[in-house]
Parts: sequence; C-alpha cells; structure tokens
Amino acid sequence: MSGARTVVARALPGPWGRAVVLREGLAALLVGLVSGGLGAVGPAGPVPFAVIGLGAAVLFLLRRGLPGLALVGAAIGGGTLGSWLPLLMITSWSAGRRITRARDAVAVFLGSFVLMTAVSLLTDLDEMPLPALLGVGVGGFLLLAVLPAVFGRYRAQRRTLLIALQERNDQLLRERAMIARQARLRERHRIAQDMHDSLGHQLALISVHTGALEVDRTLTEGQREAVTVLRQAAVGAMRELRGVVGLLRDESTGDPQEAGGVGEIERLTGASRAAGTEVTLTRTGEVRELTPATGHAAYRIVQEALTNAHKHAPGAPIGVALRYEPDALLVEVVNGAGTPTTAAAVSGGQGLTGLRERTRLLGGMLHAGPAPDGGYRLAGVLPYDGSGSPVTDDDPDLPAAPAERLPKRRPALGCAVVVAGVLLSVLGLLLWGGVKFFESLDRATLPDTRFESFRIGQAETEIRDQLPPGSNLMTSSYRDAGPAAPAGTACAWFMSDHQPDQLASTKVSRLCFRDGVLVEKVHYRADD
Repeated sequence: MSGARTVVARALPGPWGRAVVLREGLAALLVGLVSGGLGAVGPAGPVPFAVIGLGAAVLFLLRRGLPGLALVGAAIGGGTLGSWLPLLMITSWSAGRRITRARDAVAVFLGSFVLMTAVSLLTDLDEMPLPALLGVGVGGFLLLAVLPAVFGRYRAQRRTLLIALQERNDQLLRERAMIARQARLRERHRIAQDMHDSLGHQLALISVHTGALEVDRTLTEGQREAVTVLRQAAVGAMRELRGVVGLLRDESTGDPQEAGGVGEIERLTGASRAAGTEVTLTRTGEVRELTPATGHAAYRIVQEALTNAHKHAPGAPIGVALRYEPDALLVEVVNGAGTPTTAAAVSGGQGLTGLRERTRLLGGMLHAGPAPDGGYRLAGVLPYDGSGSPVTDDDPDLPAAPAERLPKRRPALGCAVVVAGVLLSVLGLLLWGGVKFFESLDRATLPDTRFESFRIGQAETEIRDQLPPGSNLMTSSYRDAGPAAPAGTACAWFMSDHQPDQLASTKVSRLCFRDGVLVEKVHYRADD
C-alpha cells in the first residue's frame, strides 16, 4: 500500500485543495471532451470518442507529476490523432516549465519527436512522400511542442528570478534594520558617556553647595525651604541621570524606579507645586502594569511638558492626566496661557523631537500644539506592551541600502534565441514546403494540348515519354472521384492546366493502358 501511495503521490503531486481539485477536474474534462470530440468527427464512432477523451484527460492530469511521460504519450497520440495536438501543446508547456535539467529536457523532447515521427510514418506514408512527411513533422513539432516549451521555461525562470529578488530584498531590509540598531546602540553609548562626564560633576557640585546652604544659620526659614527644594531637585537629577545612562548603555534592561516611571510622576508634580505652580494630577481607568520603556516614556512626556510650561508660561495652572485606555496609556499635560515674561527662555529645541522618536519606537504617537484657551497641550499615546513598530524603509536613521549584487541571469535572452531559432527553422521549412509543393504541382500537371494529342491505341512507351513524372501527393484524393476505370488497366492521373473557376472542384486527366497501348483517356471533375 505504501508503494502504491508513493506512486500516486509522485504522479499526482499536491496540495490538492478544493480549488485545485475543481480547477484540474474541469480542465481535464474540457481537454477530454475537445480531444474526443475532434477525434469522433471521422468515421470512428462512440468507442474511440471515449477512449481518446479518457486518454487525453489522464495525460493532462499526469502533466504536473510526470511531465516527461505525459509529453511522450501526447506526442505518440499526436502522430496519428490530430485531435491530440492541443494536448501536445499543453504537455509541452508543462514539460518545459517543470523539467529543469537541460539534459533531461533534450532527451524527453528528442524521444517525443522520434516517436511522433515514427507513428506518422507508419500511418501516413502511403498518402504523402517521405521528404514531405518529415518536413511537416519537424515543422509541426517545432511549432506545437518546442515553442510552447520555450515559453514555459521562460515563465518558470522568470518566476524563480523574481522570488530570488524578493528574498534578497527581504534579506537587505533585515540587514538594514540590524545596522540601524547597532548604530543606535553606539550613539546611546556615546551620549551616555557624554552625559556622565559633563553633567555628573556639575550636579554633584550643586548638591554639595545646596546641602551646605541648607544648614546655614543666616538663612531664613523660607530660604532654607527653597534650598531644600534645590537640593532635592539636584539629587533627583543625579538619580535620573544614572537611570538614563543605564538605559542608553543597555536598552534591554532598566528599572522603572531608577529610570523614572509612572510612579515618579507624583514627585514631579509635587516639585512643581513646591515651586509655587498650581498642578493637578488625575488618573482614570484601571491601572495596569507597564513595561519599563513605556513607563519611562510617560515620565519623560510629563517632565518635558512641565519644563516647557515653567519656561514659557510661568505661573499658569497645569493639568496632568493619566488615562488607562483598554489598549494604551494616554498621557496628557495642558497648561494655561500664563503671564508673559520679558526674560528669554533657554530652549534647546530638541525635547519634543526626542519624545517623538521615543514614542515612535514604542509604537505610539505624540501630539503637541496650542490649546483652545490659548495655552499649550502635549499628549502621548503609549501601547502597554511597548513592542514598538517595525523599522520601515523611510526611517531616517537607516543607512543607505547596499547595491544589489545578484548573478547576471538572462533567461529572456536565452529564450529569445531559442524562439528565434524555432521561428527561423519553421520559416525555412515553410519555404522548403512551398518549393516542394510547386514542384509536385508541376509534376502532376498535364497540359490539355498534350492530352488531346494522344490517340487511343497509341503505344504506352511513346505516351509515357511525353508525360510528366506525376505526384501521388497531388492526385491521390482524385482517383476515386471519376468514372470507373476499365478492367485490367493501369491508369495514370494528372491535373489539367486549365482549371475551372470554382475553387471547390479540380479538372483531372486520366490515361488508362492495357497490353502496352492506350485504351482510354478521359477528363472529369473531382470535388475537393
């Protein structure tokens, strides 16, 4: 059973889904009906119709798993059955597409041509001379078998090349993503080193000096509270700096408490209240656990918004809202118009740009713009998983794609050469066939003047010397159309050089000899 299943699987390869079964079944039925119908046009009858149609359908189904066998079977049938010539084209297309080794393809097509020609010689040699039969066989095989196979091979190679190009393109995109990731990591390391060297020392000095001022007895109670706020801000900045440096050095790790997460937003708003600003913090929705990257992004959005509000709208009330939506965290900070100030605010102009990049990498979005009441609104949407969006081709951080270096394949050129060779061969065969046709026509034509000059009772040898060589190819279909020949005679048939105007009939000249003399000469019309 396993061997039988292997043979069936080899002959009828899958997958056989519903669409494939429907398509292949309808196509096989159509091929069988066409082949059987064309074969039954002659005097065959219903039995050959079923046999021819069933055989064509079976070979059509075998063309996918056994393309060589299907082609050989179609060629053998095409040599004797004209109704199988469409099947020959279909199987040759499939063989050219599926037989990838040149040696196997040459062997299959050469064997098919030999078998097709041999069958044609056995069945049609009596009706057509050998040179004409060979010429028709070569031309027909080139047109009906070789040419479809060349197109099938071209389509298969083109499909293979497109798949290779797509795979190569996907590989280049993956490599570009890896290169961009490495470039970001190197930049993070550089930024971490710069921040540690430039800011660490200054923040440490601020913390030390504010600590000394905090215990200075000459300061009033209010001044000491202000110094305490400064010292706490410096200590908090040091702690955040350590967290940011850790994140920049290794983005895969990070402690939300150390780097600044949602839990630290309360401290940010409290520091702003201590500085004399009215800040309200509201939370809505079911509080959910956030990834370190998402929590840190929310913290940075609030921090940036508070910083900008203090610089550009000092004294304006600020509202901070954390909304836990079903699929994302919405962070919104809105401040009022505030009191205009004459001092120019110091701004690097890079805060919002960095926030946009941070939220984009997390798969979220950031909005910044004026509020309806004249203030300013900064809002960010952060997915809970923080998986981020895939790197796209329009990513400005991506390096230029390396140039494609694919092997130079030119299937179209090779197929064009083969097609040109086939067409030239067919053209040559047509020219040769035309020359042979006119030669046969000349050999089969007897002028009426010469025909009228022959006399009943004239010697056969004398008449034979004046006759053209004749051609069975041109006159074989006219021999049974005229009156019955006298018994015991040997007749010769020729075409008249004066044909009627009707294209459907031919004027035939017949000479019959018996005992070495001419006993009958007659003209008659034969319908084509």
